Amino acid sequence: MSKKPSPPRKAAPRAKTSRRETASVGRRLIRAIFGAITTLVVIGMVAILGAAWVYNGPGPAAKAGDKTSVVLRRGASLPEIASSLEQGGVIRSSSIFMTAAKVTGAARTLKAGEYEFASRASMAQVLDAIRHGRIVRHWITIPEGRTSDMVMDILNASPFLTGSAPTPPEGAILPETYEVQRGEDRAAVLQRMMDDRDKLLNQLWANRQSGLPFQTKEEAVTLASIVEKETGLAEERPRVASVFVNRLRTGMRLGSDPTIIYGISRGRPLGRGIRMSELQRLTPYNTYLIDGLPPTPIANPGRQALAAVLDPPKTGDLYFVADGTGGHVFASTLEQHNANVVKWRQIERDRANADVPVVPAKPVGN
Repeated sequence: MSKKPSPPRKAAPRAKTSRRETASVGRRLIRAIFGAITTLVVIGMVAILGAAWVYNGPGPAAKAGDKTSVVLRRGASLPEIASSLEQGGVIRSSSIFMTAAKVTGAARTLKAGEYEFASRASMAQVLDAIRHGRIVRHWITIPEGRTSDMVMDILNASPFLTGSAPTPPEGAILPETYEVQRGEDRAAVLQRMMDDRDKLLNQLWANRQSGLPFQTKEEAVTLASIVEKETGLAEERPRVASVFVNRLRTGMRLGSDPTIIYGISRGRPLGRGIRMSELQRLTPYNTYLIDGLPPTPIANPGRQALAAVLDPPKTGDLYFVADGTGGHVFASTLEQHNANVVKWRQIERDRANADVPVVPAKPVGN
């Protein structure tokens, strides 16, 4: 008995197998991509968190003391600023600083100058300080009545300034308190002082009182310098100015001790009284012997002295002498003045007997 042939087996569809394999590869690829993305996200998050910690967290400790000083030069680029801060031990990462400066918009407004940062100041605090220009401020004060030689002594003694400058003409600067920056050139600072004097003098001259007994701005400065040296009281300067203006108008000699001192020592304190021989010695600055003004100012007068000589009060005063209180008493006649001098001499004697130091004050007018 013969067997029936078995029916032929159906072959598996190759297309379906291929699709399953492709789907499997796709899933593996997606998982790999997703894993890579996740890894990158995690790395990015870690980097961001790390950068945020560096930016907001405590910075480096000061190498000495409790502050770190850095000078950022004018015109420095962002990379230079960041490098200076990193090298100075103020920040940990110049790259993070530059990124933060760009992201926050501070990169366009960073300001040059000298900065002091507290030990462990955060990068955020450092960037904010530089963005708003919280620089270290240094000041130089030129007291009223200092000679130009004394002004240069002050400038040359400043540890913040650099370079050298020639001594300016007497009376050429305006005594004030000036802000300076570390590393600023002395000649530039001196020029600012001279420019300020010129600006003020031009304003006062344009509004000066009519009929003044001098013709030029420099003569006004010369008279103001004498007023400045004659009294240390601001409220007295207008009246002292009126005395000297009245004397010039009437042809009287100025008779001012500070002018004699300038002729002896260029205004440096003598450390003693003026000798009779010095009062009698003819020099261009001895206003007891010369008519009118000396040839140059004898110091650098301040704002009040300049204003006083260009707009003096109307008085009949021709004399003044110390009153024993740090000020002066004024007189319009020689008789009144002599009586005031007698009172002053008695004050001198009383103080000498009581062993009280006497401030020298030679009467103007004899």
